[in-house]
Amino acid sequence: MKLPRRRFLHLAAGAAALPSISCFANAQAYPTRPVRVIVGFAPGGGNDLVARLMGHWLSERLGQQFIIENRPGAGTNIATEAVVNAPPDGYTLLLAGLPNASNATFYEKLNFNFIRDITPVAGIMRVPLVMVVHPSFPATTVPEFIAYAKANPGKVNMASAGIGSGTHLAGELFKMMAGVDLVHVPYRGTGPALAALLAGQVEAQFPPPSSSIEYIRAGKLRGLAVTSAMRSEALPDLPTIGEFVPGYEVSAWYGVGSPKGTPAEVIDRINKEINAALADPKMKARLADLDGIAIAGSPADFGKLIVEETDKWGKVIRAANIKAE
Repeated sequence: MKLPRRRFLHLAAGAAALPSISCFANAQAYPTRPVRVIVGFAPGGGNDLVARLMGHWLSERLGQQFIIENRPGAGTNIATEAVVNAPPDGYTLLLAGLPNASNATFYEKLNFNFIRDITPVAGIMRVPLVMVVHPSFPATTVPEFIAYAKANPGKVNMASAGIGSGTHLAGELFKMMAGVDLVHVPYRGTGPALAALLAGQVEAQFPPPSSSIEYIRAGKLRGLAVTSAMRSEALPDLPTIGEFVPGYEVSAWYGVGSPKGTPAEVIDRINKEINAALADPKMKARLADLDGIAIAGSPADFGKLIVEETDKWGKVIRAANIKAE
């Protein structure tokens, strides 16, 4: 049967539109079952808390459970590899962060390429670290600390949460940019490192505010500065390190990624809901309690952050010759 030209063109146009209509419908239907959010750290820490806050929001907004699954180990690589190998359908997500950027250089052999194999979905927030010293340390400002360290090279011990951790990298960047020789003393986590600092076994550390702010307020630790580009609302009296070491900036950051090949419509749906969360007053207050600064934006914005951080920490790791144990 030969169709009239007008009828044929109408049907052809309708057929051409079917794939986009189908994708739109799928995105609108997403999710139709529970979604897993893989976290590369144990329950109870900052990463876990951020994932649960956002997971609860997404569960309420999208009508399906966003289940937090903790897979600690190998500096978040176990969790990342699980997401890389998951079906790219939006039902397995990754809580991404600074370790993913630094691991690209820190580990010589990985079974994945984070930038290539994980699709950025949305940024959540940045969190500064805090440069702290034991109260007995003879410096009350960053310039005094630098002067003392230069006068006593190799005699100031800097604790960290472990080799290659964010607290270690913050210290290495400070050493490079301030031109000081500090001795790195790694511990198995922020808690043990803080315990050593509180006991006076080491002199300095760069912990997150969530673990150090009460000690600073109680006078058990002396805060010298925050590592972010802007001053912290939680510690407004502390300057930034960048005020004395121009260009210095370190932030832990959190966001969501998905396996390569996840439909753009699904990514955009999740991105939209995360951005809505970051604009919500109650969620903003909860993140502020963690000293978090929201980083709302598009998937491309988050991808740009990942690329920049991967390049930045790659240079620091190579310059300091930091190797995985």
